[in-house]
Amino acid sequence: MPQINSDILVWARETAGFTLDEAVRKLDIRDARGVVATDRLAALEAGEDTPSRPLLVRMAKQYRRPLLTFYMSAPPPKGDRGQDFRTLPKGRSGASDSLLDALIRDILARQSMVRAILEDEEEIEPLTFVNSLDMAEGVPATMMSIQKTLRVDLAEFRAQDSAEKAFSLLRGRAEAAGIFVLLIGNLGSHHTAIDLDTFRGFALADPIAPFVIINDQDAKPAWSFTLLHEVAHLALGATGVSGVSADVEIERFCNDVAGEILLPSEELTALDVDRGTDLESAIARISSFARDRNLSRSMVTYKLHRKGVIGKDRWQRLSAKFREQWFLSRAEHRERDRQREGGPSYYVVRRHQIGPALISLVKRTMSEGVLTPSKAGKVLGVKPTNVEALVSGSASSGSGRAA
Repeated sequence: MPQINSDILVWARETAGFTLDEAVRKLDIRDARGVVATDRLAALEAGEDTPSRPLLVRMAKQYRRPLLTFYMSAPPPKGDRGQDFRTLPKGRSGASDSLLDALIRDILARQSMVRAILEDEEEIEPLTFVNSLDMAEGVPATMMSIQKTLRVDLAEFRAQDSAEKAFSLLRGRAEAAGIFVLLIGNLGSHHTAIDLDTFRGFALADPIAPFVIINDQDAKPAWSFTLLHEVAHLALGATGVSGVSADVEIERFCNDVAGEILLPSEELTALDVDRGTDLESAIARISSFARDRNLSRSMVTYKLHRKGVIGKDRWQRLSAKFREQWFLSRAEHRERDRQREGGPSYYVVRRHQIGPALISLVKRTMSEGVLTPSKAGKVLGVKPTNVEALVSGSASSGSGRAA
């Protein structure tokens, strides 16, 4: 049996975002023979002792690394996120970025499998939409390209009776165009939730199997905006991670594209808000305006700022207020969910997160003998034992590329 490189143990723990104290709790390492748990783990990481096989298995699970990782001769290079479009707040811990790295590793592995499946299709052709535009062509050209590719009908979008249904309509159009759209905001449990400052969306601009990942920790009215923002990244051929802030030029560009699709600038005149409107009146008017159009209040506020209707200070104050209200509302919803019985099943929730396109592709390729349940589980991000129940209840509609 190969020796364990103690450097790997340190690297695996730190990239998982755990301190020694946190790690011993996760790994269930106890005080023993007069040595406290943290010192026992520190000794393992210093190469003074060798971890047992059961402990390595627990490390693989808690650190979210394949077991074989611990037998490598040296830590692997950091995974490639593509471009990093985020502007991060100061004083952040590394734990959230570690979770993000783990998520992106998982998405890249799943996308690679999907690409391989599609490449085996006899009639597969690259999507000409991906990497078809440049920022120099301007917001209108990018907007028109996306509207055509996704067949965006703004009246139909606004006619949906909830922001979530409006998003589902838009997601269906994106998946019909060959884009896989997933809602993922954690690594499988609420304990691993990734905050919005760390990650709001991720675009993988591949012409065979483009992926868009949306952080579902965000408010549901914001999902549609994030989807269009990331689709703009696909059009520009820009793989990478987006956050909440828009200080980077490409982020402002993609925001402007998404905002113009969902809310044409000329409609802002119907919103009676300007620099002289008091804060409470502005909140009430923007809230009503956004709700009637299945839009995010923060997006409407951002657009008012970008068009010079309100100043930067008012935009930031309104955005902070909306975010505060959203966190309070989310906490209240979670408390109600804890107190009541029932709710959607695991499979209903997972299907919604994974999306019809990916489920449809897996269902078809399993029936053709292309995918085993084990590989299907890896593509879907679930245990192999859950695959059959997950795909058997899925809708038959999905991506035009997967059907």
